[in-house]
Amino acid sequence: MIGIISKPSQVAAVEEFFELFKTPWEFYVPGRAYDVVLATEDDLPELETGLLVVYGAGTKTSDVRHGIAEDSRHRGACVQWEGTLLPIYGELLTFVHDGTTVPCVTSAAGIAGLRVDGADCTVIRLGYDIFDEVQRLLSAGQPVEYAGVPTLDCHVDMLRRWIGDACIPLLEVAPAPAGHSFFACLTHDIDFVGIRRHRLDHTMWGFVYRSTVGAIQNFVRGRLSLTRLMKTWRAVASLPFVYLGWAKDFWNPFEFYLRVEHNLPATYYLIPFKRRAGDHVLGRDAARRGTAYDVTDDDLKPWMAALIEEGCELGVHGIDAWHSVDKGRAELARLAAITGQSRVGIRMHWLLGDANTPCTLERAGYAYDATSGYNETVGYRAGTTQVFRPFGAQTLLELPLHIQDGALFYPQRLDLSEPDAAKRCRQLIDRATTLGGVLTLLWHDRSHGPERFWDAFYIDLVQTLKSLRVRFGTAEQIVTWFGRRRDVRFESVEDGRGARIRLRYDGATIQPPLRIILHSPGGKAGETEVSWNGEAPVVFDLSRWYGPTRRRWSRLSGEAPEARAASWNQTLQAIGSRS
Repeated sequence: MIGIISKPSQVAAVEEFFELFKTPWEFYVPGRAYDVVLATEDDLPELETGLLVVYGAGTKTSDVRHGIAEDSRHRGACVQWEGTLLPIYGELLTFVHDGTTVPCVTSAAGIAGLRVDGADCTVIRLGYDIFDEVQRLLSAGQPVEYAGVPTLDCHVDMLRRWIGDACIPLLEVAPAPAGHSFFACLTHDIDFVGIRRHRLDHTMWGFVYRSTVGAIQNFVRGRLSLTRLMKTWRAVASLPFVYLGWAKDFWNPFEFYLRVEHNLPATYYLIPFKRRAGDHVLGRDAARRGTAYDVTDDDLKPWMAALIEEGCELGVHGIDAWHSVDKGRAELARLAAITGQSRVGIRMHWLLGDANTPCTLERAGYAYDATSGYNETVGYRAGTTQVFRPFGAQTLLELPLHIQDGALFYPQRLDLSEPDAAKRCRQLIDRATTLGGVLTLLWHDRSHGPERFWDAFYIDLVQTLKSLRVRFGTAEQIVTWFGRRRDVRFESVEDGRGARIRLRYDGATIQPPLRIILHSPGGKAGETEVSWNGEAPVVFDLSRWYGPTRRRWSRLSGEAPEARAASWNQTLQAIGSRS
């Protein structure tokens, strides 16, 4: 059990951190024994624990007791932990290294983390406040320059590793389902449903320019093959016949995605009201935000029915929901009236939002939001692969967006070649494989056709995901799964039979099942995984190692890994016992 001593203003950040790092914890109760104590408060009493982790740039009363001396303070710095670069957005304190402590986190400014090994307790002192960092990441998010760092997940991983290094066993509900490494969520923002609706407007003329002058430029710089150049010119030449209905509309997205994603659930975000640019939209192109279609168009309804039949989800591509509860409700009602869906999610058109958006969307009745991502790049805006609850919301959950087609290929954005884009995507896939959570892709409606021709890249990307231990799901399915994982509670069983933890869940059966991980003490005996669907409480007996002081488990340091593994496996005998 982890005991938390935090500042009063950090309660929400603590609670959300431990929904992402799903392990037994509680706010510190004086007189109760804890295996780990995590503290950000400045005034700390003497504590009996196996591992004490103290965060913060302020002076701590415990520093003198543990022989820790301050060096200097900084802001906007980065730290390094085992080769991982981690941005710190608040104040950072560095420490003096006098030979009695062990540096464990460094920065360009000096030592940002120290470890003090005592007879009964290990102390780790970090020069930043983890819960202030959590609040920043889940509200303002990360700037573009750190988009590639899953900062919040790294904070979780650091704490997990330090607990294992202190020879303390750890029970965790993993952020990925049993039998899978992570979730994959395929999403599509539908801004256009064909070029036929655009005659002599800015959309048509923009396509003509990009398909002629722009196509030649892309051909010269090696971004467009001769074959695709010819296809682009043929598409421009066919425009009069498309408008007359004599030629196929090459921008229609649904046929392509239904074929490529056959038997894979996907989510389509649809515009509720046509020709509405929306309010409070900044930029010179704000008036062009309105679309030429909406969900009530007769020619769209057969495609919507086909998507639902295929197991896909239809969500709102919001216009004004990000700032107006009333308009958000109207946009939700517009889609729900056609689809009959009881739970409706949203992603804002142009990814608009502000600090009040989570609360606004929650009050409007949305099941989740899928807007947290970048237009300019790919990566982790909130610093995590996991579904999370943004600050300002009570129940609304956020599905993070990680990979967007336009961010990869637009000249005004990353402007990557396809090989370079594949490398960037592979990095995100590899991290999802390690961290779990979800990898969310956004491929727009006309990205498969001229003049973009990002179809082959997308097909390869989907095939790569299919070759891995990935669970595909709609946005609503994935958010629901993470919501049920959040509903799991840990209870200490006080019955005189040692340290026992009960997992309790009251709700619908969890499918796919949760993956419960038992991390062995010291991390040298591996870890054991258990599948659990929440149908009945399950009790885990950890009394072999759990205890209030380091002396209770110090014997592990001299135990051979094979013997430790055998002992650890004995604790699994209690798995399956029901309360």
